[in-house]
Amino acid sequence: MSTQAKPDYIEEELSEQTIHDYLAAHPDFFERHATLLSSLILPHASGGAVSLVERQVSVLRQKELKLERQLKELISVARDNDVLSAKIHELTLQLLAASDLHKTVVAIEEALRSGFGADQAVMVLFGEPDAFDDIDVGRFFRVVRKDDVALKPFGTFLGGTSARCGKIRDSQREFLFRGDADEIGSAALVPLGEGAEIGFLAVGSIDSDRFHPGMSIDFLTRLGDLVAGSLKRF
Repeated sequence: MSTQAKPDYIEEELSEQTIHDYLAAHPDFFERHATLLSSLILPHASGGAVSLVERQVSVLRQKELKLERQLKELISVARDNDVLSAKIHELTLQLLAASDLHKTVVAIEEALRSGFGADQAVMVLFGEPDAFDDIDVGRFFRVVRKDDVALKPFGTFLGGTSARCGKIRDSQREFLFRGDADEIGSAALVPLGEGAEIGFLAVGSIDSDRFHPGMSIDFLTRLGDLVAGSLKRF
């Protein structure tokens, strides 16, 4: 009697990648094998073990907390924007009611100091200083010739088209804030008119992080446009 040799079957071990690819291709696998899902155990950060379902619930909770934090941040930003919009509206009304240059400058100074909480603020206008002798608003109002050598440290800013925020050079701080220069940690420079044609606003803060290069300048740009428009009336 003859015998026929039986083929040897070699059981191939499934790789993790094969299992991964199969589960990715069959996302309903655990729905069809619910008992297997509940029996899977994963290590936990506490040193114990939890089921796969519990781990999934934990991950979802973490995602929920992250989304909740993001939502709170968005709500906070929206509220801040509402407050700023209200202040811009109030300043607009005050500037419309101002009948001359002096009252206009006073309204701008008061808005920056009390309405917008500036630690220090200076408005620099380009012109002949003698022509503005009747405008007395303390250190807030400064008139200089556009070719004044004191403006040289502001060359890059004045040659640009947008507001600048962050730490400023010592020469700039000393020109703008004089005796209070050492207290200023950061500042915003806002052009008045296209290419700062009529001057610029400088808003200083003792907080070194209050104004920084990464912050949005939309509000500052609108403020600059509003102030420039009101000044051009005179």
